[in-house]
Amino acid sequence: MASSPVGLLLLLLLLIITLATAPSVDVADGQALPGCQATCGTVSIPYPFGIGANCSRVGFEIACNDSTPFLSGTGYKVLNLSLAASGARLELPIAWTCYNRSGNPLPESEAPVSFNPQGVYRISDAHNQLVVIGCDVTAYTQSRYNDSTDVGYPYDYYTGCVSYCRGPEFVRDGLCAGVGCCRVDIPPDLTDNSIAMDDDGPDIRRLFYNFSPCSYGFLVDRNSYTFRRADLNMDKNQTMPVWLDWAIRPNGSSTFTCSDAMKDSSSYACKSQHSNCTNAANGPGYTCSCSRGYEGNAYIVGGCTDVNECLYPEKYPCHGVCRNTVGSYECRCQRGTHGNPLQDKCEPNLPRSARLTIGVVCGTSLIIILVILMAMMHHRRSLRAFFKRNGGPMLENINNIKIFTKEELNQITKNYSIVLGKGGFGEVYMGVTDDKQRVAVKRSISVDEARKKEFANEVIIQSRISHRNVVRLVGCCLEVDVPMLVYEFAPKGSLCDVLHGSKDNTKVSLPLGTRLDIAVDSAEALSYMHSSATQKILHGDVKSGNILLDENFMPKVSDFGTSRLLSIEKKTYHTRHRGYELHRPCVHEDRSS
Repeated sequence: MASSPVGLLLLLLLLIITLATAPSVDVADGQALPGCQATCGTVSIPYPFGIGANCSRVGFEIACNDSTPFLSGTGYKVLNLSLAASGARLELPIAWTCYNRSGNPLPESEAPVSFNPQGVYRISDAHNQLVVIGCDVTAYTQSRYNDSTDVGYPYDYYTGCVSYCRGPEFVRDGLCAGVGCCRVDIPPDLTDNSIAMDDDGPDIRRLFYNFSPCSYGFLVDRNSYTFRRADLNMDKNQTMPVWLDWAIRPNGSSTFTCSDAMKDSSSYACKSQHSNCTNAANGPGYTCSCSRGYEGNAYIVGGCTDVNECLYPEKYPCHGVCRNTVGSYECRCQRGTHGNPLQDKCEPNLPRSARLTIGVVCGTSLIIILVILMAMMHHRRSLRAFFKRNGGPMLENINNIKIFTKEELNQITKNYSIVLGKGGFGEVYMGVTDDKQRVAVKRSISVDEARKKEFANEVIIQSRISHRNVVRLVGCCLEVDVPMLVYEFAPKGSLCDVLHGSKDNTKVSLPLGTRLDIAVDSAEALSYMHSSATQKILHGDVKSGNILLDENFMPKVSDFGTSRLLSIEKKTYHTRHRGYELHRPCVHEDRSS
């Protein structure tokens, strides 16, 4: 029967709760051999330690009973095994001696410990101290029994201290300096050990019975114990954490170093390719560690792997840009800075004042650029608005006229430097296109708003006129408020200027035949516009000033169609160049005399 969705959900929640409340396991400090048990309870068991056959080196066997690790063959509980510190933290018993109310001694315990049948361990002098608690008591540690000594002491090592107190009021919590408690450092090379205490007479012990019936002595991790006055009545069955130093060393050898070990590759313990050998600091022998830039278990083949130093800045400092390499790492200053990033922060290449100046200049430049860009965008929007209002979308599809940009007309006319004609409603300028064609550019002053809407249609009509005696419309410019027209250029000017002269040139004497040709061709042009063109156009302003002449005196009828677009508000006008007058009537001089 399939499980219901609710049942699966409950099972999943139960699994999550179980994982969340399970004790954590410290497996960061090494690894076991393949196929061997890596942990016991919450304690990791890295090789050379091991649980079971063929999982450890000789002397490093661990027993795992009910998820609790013990040194094999002993009752000493293992709290921690460390490869990095080459240490084993155990729980060891305390020594004690007690007295009855009469001051007579009761059975005592020297707490002898035997954990080193293979000579692997030494009691760590760097991590432990001997602590003695009681009043009027002397206790000392005695290590490594030697019945061959001839100096009267059966042990190789002794050390101890004296604790004295007249009453409990003199004992202070946290103070272990000889009153109720004393502590002393121990020498190196201590191994299997016991603690002895001197006996006092009954008369002395009776004085302390009410507040200190027993005396205690024990080795303890110096960072794990703080004396309290209540410890004058300590539980005799309790244990204390003690650090053992371990190393690879042959049993019974008093001197053994890395150089000795390397002579026999089969027994040499540093198996990883990237490993180092270090002589033991406490007793003979050696330990193995991964080379700098590698981490793992140096006692296993391939056990040391590259470490990414950039992930551990507290151990591998880098105040710049960190990049991991095989076995090491690179630390460089960021671009624009200099210094030693392994030791301190990199300094900018430029001083602060220069950076401030550059910042101000760059900021100001950026603002100026933004203002210019905004002005350009506004200008482009204005040009586009003029273009659309003047009928650009309609005219840009006409093939036989060119739509000039405002910038193009500026270049063609050289910024409107050559004026051909000027009147009350506008001006005409000389221009040369990119293909060397000369043109006349008409720029009006004003146009009725009502007529602007018809401008596109007027241009389309003119673009369809094709007659040799009609001025050809080349193109127009729509990116201005009042659109401009571009016509073909008539170099001889107007017929009025030729017949009567102007301010800029004298009159020309035309033969009768030329005059008749001009009259006939002009009449044909007017006839074409009035009756033959696709769409009839009435000129409405036929005069000699609106008949232009090319270099061969061929007439070109001009100023039609779009002239209706122009709103003339003034009556008096003047001329600047040959024939390019704007609606100025041609006035004859009186030459009868």
